[in-house]
Amino acid sequence: MLGPLSRSCRLVAFDLPGHGDSDDAIDPYRTYTRPGFAAAAIELSRLISVSNPIVVGWSLGGHIAIEMMATLQNLRGVMVCGSPPIGPGQAARGFTSAAHAGLGRKRFLSASERADFARGMAGEPTPSFLLDAIARCDGRSREILFKARDAGAGIDQRRMVESSGIPLAVVNGADDPFVNIDFFDEVAYANLWEARCHRLRGVGHAPFWSGPDLFAPFLERFVRDVQTSASVVRP
Repeated sequence: MLGPLSRSCRLVAFDLPGHGDSDDAIDPYRTYTRPGFAAAAIELSRLISVSNPIVVGWSLGGHIAIEMMATLQNLRGVMVCGSPPIGPGQAARGFTSAAHAGLGRKRFLSASERADFARGMAGEPTPSFLLDAIARCDGRSREILFKARDAGAGIDQRRMVESSGIPLAVVNGADDPFVNIDFFDEVAYANLWEARCHRLRGVGHAPFWSGPDLFAPFLERFVRDVQTSASVVRP
């Protein structure tokens, strides 16, 4: 947020409903889904007068960003990280069966489970703020999100990225324990930035955190290539 992009772009980062300083959802079953979170992000962008945005999404945020591609007008570009664009019935192909991967869908997490989940996301050493963020999260959001996904809520994300002309950047940590990196290369993207999915060596699920010097140049180059004066929204 304080890097070179801040000198040329309006940068917006926000807490999803049920996370951080945002309130819990008034109607959890409406909001705690990929389309529900996308609707909240779009509403926020309108309230704060963001136009022609580039949306950058990590993990769940990436799935929200892809969901936004279906409804957000004047979307200039999307970058996703750790967010395999799966279609119906493809979860087992896009995600791994790592022992701690299932923690993301549990409503209640013990202290040790929160530590395991944080370690899987950000590696070692585990930042204390991430443990606090996991503890604060409305556990209903995890549970409802995955049940809704499994029930077919939201768009077919693979079909979306294979048909949309919106520029899409895919940048992942090569050592991501949660997702199947090879799956990204199976997708026939309609408009894939630089015609390839990028893998950053030596970093995991959150490369912007564990390898910011590797990740930042990709984001800066993508924004420059799409529209250097655009606003950037990151869920």
